[in-house]
Amino acid sequence: MKNACLLLLMGFIGLCAQAQSDSLDIKIGQMLLVGVNGKAADSIILKNISAGKVGGVVIYEKNFTATNTYINLKNFTWALQKASESTLFITIDQEGGVINRLKTKYAFPKSVTAAYLGQQDNVDSTYFYGEITAATLAGLGINVNFAPVVDLAINPDNPIIAKHGRAYSDDAELVAKHAAITVASHRKHNIVTVLKHFPGHGSSKADTHLGIADVTPYWQQKELLPYQNMIEKGEVDAIMTAHIVNKQLDASGLPGTLSKSIMTGILRDSLGYDGVIFSDDMQMHAITKHYGLEKALLLSINAGVDVLMFSNNIQGSENRTVDMVFGIIKKYVEDGVISEERINKSYQRIMELKSKWR
Repeated sequence: MKNACLLLLMGFIGLCAQAQSDSLDIKIGQMLLVGVNGKAADSIILKNISAGKVGGVVIYEKNFTATNTYINLKNFTWALQKASESTLFITIDQEGGVINRLKTKYAFPKSVTAAYLGQQDNVDSTYFYGEITAATLAGLGINVNFAPVVDLAINPDNPIIAKHGRAYSDDAELVAKHAAITVASHRKHNIVTVLKHFPGHGSSKADTHLGIADVTPYWQQKELLPYQNMIEKGEVDAIMTAHIVNKQLDASGLPGTLSKSIMTGILRDSLGYDGVIFSDDMQMHAITKHYGLEKALLLSINAGVDVLMFSNNIQGSENRTVDMVFGIIKKYVEDGVISEERINKSYQRIMELKSKWR
């Protein structure tokens, strides 16, 4: 036991020392996760990765070939990972059902919705589908799945959650149970899972892809319970933010992703979570139409978000280049608007997560 504790302490000290010694550019780069166009790794993304300006990429169907998909996608992820000196987050939204990039038309295994699994409430079924997904991702070189969804199906007319069967149930205990099974099935294959969307999107009546979703009148305290339950049991690898407005939790009305009251005050301080926080896509219109790039970056980082996603996949949103986003963050640090200590903390969390699952 003493030897195990010593090894853990030495690992933590090593990460802290690394955070101090690595350059500011490298630290900021680890905080950026981007979508790429095309079906092969182009010279621009490879250059950004090799320069340390990108810490992760997100995969969409636009990156798939219609035929020979598995081999071509594997070549794509291999080229991306090879360009990075440290482990690169290669991420995907593979929840199952409608939110399913790896479709049967590309010769991938069939998937089912979380709602179906919740209705069945069968531990073996949930583990079976989770392991099929995780094994497929591992074979493709994808190491992060933006799943499972732990939103509660409170509003049956919810256009973004319930409509697509993305929630297991409106029962917090059942949601936590099946989410934990999905996490375990992915951990078996060294796939990082990301619970979403904190602090709860299940009661919303609007779609944050299109604009502001204010859940203030509808949100319920029990929407935090899956997170609380799983954090206490050590069943959380990472968490994704929601762009929802919830004045019950932030009286100023800032969306969750941009709210220090929600990300730090509730998630970190009240629930005791100190792992990696991924933003939902920063190009969704709930952010871009109301805050703009510079303000959104400043607020989200100071709120406590560690990894900022720019998918370049939202219709009507301007593409964001790595150099543009990187330059804004670096200037904020140089001007003292974002502290280097804040960047260091995110960098430590990111590198610790990557060291666990590489």
